[in-house]
This record gives sequence, C-alpha cells and structure tokens, in this order.
Amino acid sequence: MKILISGASVAGPALAWFLHRDGHEVTVVERAPALRDSGYAVDFRGPAFEVLEELGILEEVRAHATGMTGTDLLDADGDRVGALPPETFAGELEVPKRELTRILHEHTARTVRYVFDDSINRIEQDTTGVRVGFERAAPDTYDLVVGADGVHSVVRRLVFAPHSEAIRHLGLSGVGFSTANHLGLDHRGALWQTPGRAVYMFSAADRDRMSVSLSFACDSPALDLLDRAEQERITRDRMAGAGWLLPRLLEDMSAATDFYFSSACQVHLDRWSEGRVVLVGDAGHCAAPTSGMGTSQALIGARTLARHLADCDDHAKAYASYEQELRPYVTENQEIGREGARRFGA
Repeated sequence: MKILISGASVAGPALAWFLHRDGHEVTVVERAPALRDSGYAVDFRGPAFEVLEELGILEEVRAHATGMTGTDLLDADGDRVGALPPETFAGELEVPKRELTRILHEHTARTVRYVFDDSINRIEQDTTGVRVGFERAAPDTYDLVVGADGVHSVVRRLVFAPHSEAIRHLGLSGVGFSTANHLGLDHRGALWQTPGRAVYMFSAADRDRMSVSLSFACDSPALDLLDRAEQERITRDRMAGAGWLLPRLLEDMSAATDFYFSSACQVHLDRWSEGRVVLVGDAGHCAAPTSGMGTSQALIGARTLARHLADCDDHAKAYASYEQELRPYVTENQEIGREGARRFGA
C-alpha cells in the first residue's frame, strides 16, 4: 500500500521501517525544516528493547547511553538531602533524544521518502483512499494515513477531535534547555523542589554542559502554543522569588539556543482510528513525560500497528486489533503519568 505518516520523531520513523520491510511504499512528512535536535534524554524499559533489536539498532543506541549514576535530592537551599537510583529517571537505558531520532532516520532514509518543512492541512477519505492536502506540496492520495505527529497532532485535529477535547493537562508545565555545568555534575542528576516548582538537571556526555528542566504547577495546556517570549515570561513569573540557583538558570534560559517548552499532558480518545486514518505514539495516546514511558510506548505502538497490518488484509480489522492489544498497556502507563505529575506537586 501507499502509506503517509505525519511525524518524524520516534513513532513515525520506527513505523516507517516496519511498513517498508513489509512491502509498503512509505512517505513521512515533518513540519520541522530538519530533524529536531532538542529534547530531554529518552529512556527505554521492558519490551521496548525487543523493538530496538528488531529494528537492528539496539547496539548503536546503547553506544550513546548517558551512563547516569543517580540523582541527588536537594533542599530549598540546594543542599543534598537524599538520592534516587539511576533507573528512576533513566530507565534501563537512557540516550539523548537527538541521537535516537538521528539513528532512526539514518536507518530509514534510503528506503522511505522524507518530506521536511511541510505539513498536512486537509484530509478527505472514502472507501477507496485518503486525499491529503499539504501546506507546500501538491495534494496526493494514499491508501492509509498515520498520525505520529505528537501531542498537538494535526492528523488528530483534522480527523478525530479538536485539541481541547483530546488533551488533558496534568497541571505541570515547564521549559528545557542546556547550559554550563554550574554544579559540576558528572553522569549524575540533581532535583530541587519547593511546592509547585521543580528543577531537574543532569550532565552526561559533555561534562562542561548540563541539561535543565524548570517545571511549575499550571492548569493551562495553551502555554505550549505560545511563542518563546511569552513562554519565558510565564516561566520567570512562576519561578520568581524561588532563590537558590534559579536567577542564574533563568538567565541561561534566555540565552539558550535549544530552548523548548512542554507540558505534562495526556491524550485520551475513544478510538485511535477513523476509516483509513490511524494514530500512533503521543498523537493517539500520550501518557505524559511524567510516566517515563513515552518512548517505549511509541516504539511498541509502532511495531504493534505494523504487525497487525501485516497479519490482516483488512485495514479496519488490523486497526481494531492494534487498539485492542495496546490499550491496556497505554491505560497502565497513563496512570503512571498521572501519579508522576502528582509527585511533582502538580
């Protein structure tokens, strides 16, 4: 079949690899002008290792392990008061997200057509196919369309429901960026918390740099869609008066070239497919960053969807089997995500 995937992060390229292996003609369209190189480190747990091995990239991914040794717990003054084991944040294996994205792209670029700097803006379907309009490219028709385009999925908005109906904010938002390693962290993290605010920092491959996450209690999912200036302003307001290292980190935030904003959100839908269109990864069932399961869920979801499409010549039955198998796993992970947000004081 001729299949279009929207999204070139994790679920999209992984699914593209499986679909091409099974004989399909695959195109991946990505709104960003190039591969995204921002984002936290990502970790893998349980069955996700089977997917990495089947993709043929497990050892290459392992070569980029952050090698974290744990996380120090800090009090309001920045003094160490305890510690968490490495698997709390790093899972069984943790790597920079940019490395995983790069590896997946390199392993699919010769067999899958990638279109960057473009996005879907229209989807019309019937029993014969899906007619898709793009912001830049000419319209085209596909047998199937897959939304793997994240929490704010365009495919989901066009076919399933507006963001306001599908996204549930868990009360926690924040920014991420990298800066100088002010704490001298060495393959280690540090977590500072006061009511409604948290700072997580870690340093791994580059001992002169550390990754920073500034999180705060918030009840609005709309912050993710604001421009950077507004997101910085809101972050400064929520972190004002916190003391410790916060004033310096806020200055670093404004100077960062890899700034990004994200919220602890979940996606809840009654069904993950509609006609010839289906959702995978965060687009269909985000469990929230606080679950620690997003990347594993994206990989497992991609393999599960591909397997059912390969086992059944009726896409509707394949979609139903995919959802029936995966939904209990997603439900469990979403509960973990909600509990994680509660632990951060959201």
